[in-house]
Amino acid sequence: MTLPRTPSFNLSGKRALITGATSGIGEGCAVALAEAGAHVTLVARTADKLHAQAAAFTNEGWGATALPLDISDIASTEAAIAQHGPFDILVNSAGLARHSPAVATTIDDYDTVTDLNVKAAYFLTRAVAKGLIAAGKTGSLMNISSQMGHVGGIDRAVYCATKHALEGMTKSMAIEWGPHQIRVNTICPTFIRTPLGEQTLAIPERRAWIEEKIKLGRVGEVTDIMGAVAFLASDAAALITGTSLLIDGGWTAD
Repeated sequence: MTLPRTPSFNLSGKRALITGATSGIGEGCAVALAEAGAHVTLVARTADKLHAQAAAFTNEGWGATALPLDISDIASTEAAIAQHGPFDILVNSAGLARHSPAVATTIDDYDTVTDLNVKAAYFLTRAVAKGLIAAGKTGSLMNISSQMGHVGGIDRAVYCATKHALEGMTKSMAIEWGPHQIRVNTICPTFIRTPLGEQTLAIPERRAWIEEKIKLGRVGEVTDIMGAVAFLASDAAALITGTSLLIDGGWTAD
């Protein structure tokens, strides 16, 4: 009798690009991929912090390169990816939120959030895919979305709009690039203890709303995301594309 074997979670020989890599979820994703054997290219806007982080990775014995870059500068981003790629794995964790009641949303807030969360994400993902297609390589491309890409939230009309857009973009790209064996998925966390998440968690009434909605009764930690990223990047997820991995403690179950 021949028994099946679990596909490998090992990422040795793979090259990963992680944006928003110097803090929070992005940093956790970079660590997870590096621990699994990938060489990680760390992307953020702050060069000094980025180089210090790359040095910390190297001290752990992991392969890491710092690439200072503002992904909202689309021309520079496309040029950098063409120069330094192709990348087998993408984790786009760059994003921001400016929460307010919808009636109080300013045009500047709307443009700033959508330019990064949707426009920059779109052209970044496209640039990595173009490099893979030109090289005849397969890949796993992930955008960090949110449970708010599946539900609505208080004072989050713009943020929810961007994350819903990210979900639709991901599905369409997965359909287009499936013949190239390029997988495209989103990871959708609930509220995670990060500098961004703490802005909401610090408000008592919002914290109560969050804890009531999360069925497991706690907010998320960065470590709750790390295993999911390593899984989707690996051969163990070879048939997973065009979908969302919700890490929401059951928020969207009802």
